[in-house]
Amino acid sequence: MRRLAITAVVGAALFVGRPALAEEVQICFNYSCKDLATVGFDPLDLADVKRLFADVPTPQAEREAVARAMGALYLHAALQTPTWRDRGGNVDDDGVDGRMDCIDHSTNTSAYLALLERNGWLRFHSVADRVQRGKLLAVHWGAQLSEKGGPKWVVDTWFLDPGSPATIYPLEEWLDGARPPGTELFRF
Repeated sequence: MRRLAITAVVGAALFVGRPALAEEVQICFNYSCKDLATVGFDPLDLADVKRLFADVPTPQAEREAVARAMGALYLHAALQTPTWRDRGGNVDDDGVDGRMDCIDHSTNTSAYLALLERNGWLRFHSVADRVQRGKLLAVHWGAQLSEKGGPKWVVDTWFLDPGSPATIYPLEEWLDGARPPGTELFRF
């Protein structure tokens, strides 16, 4: 009984010391969005992300901030879900709970981009629909941004481990197979 009382006191202390959630985002994992989880972001988490967008002077600088923000948001989600087991591509995490394919990544990245947009942190871009490249067995999905008055960009988080900045390519380059140096296009 004493152990239960101590656990309750410690749990209550942790709960009281934790700021209320400011945002929740539903993410998916285990390939093709088989499993869902809700990730919570408190005001301190969001303040860290917001700082990335402070005084961003150009669309290019904003895309760089988006890339870093995706890394931070994925890392935060990994602390709350089994997605910490995800590894870039589809081989190094085969069969583990928390793995993500490009469908999971493009869906989650789109949800995180929507969070940025909802909070007014995207001044030069708006969130667009997910996009796919390839056919049959070589299909790959990415999230998408539209530069206001300019081109479309693909935000791809699939190639690298959680916490890594996203790769962002002009839509046409991405459709032609762009990927980070040293990564395989399709690692199944």
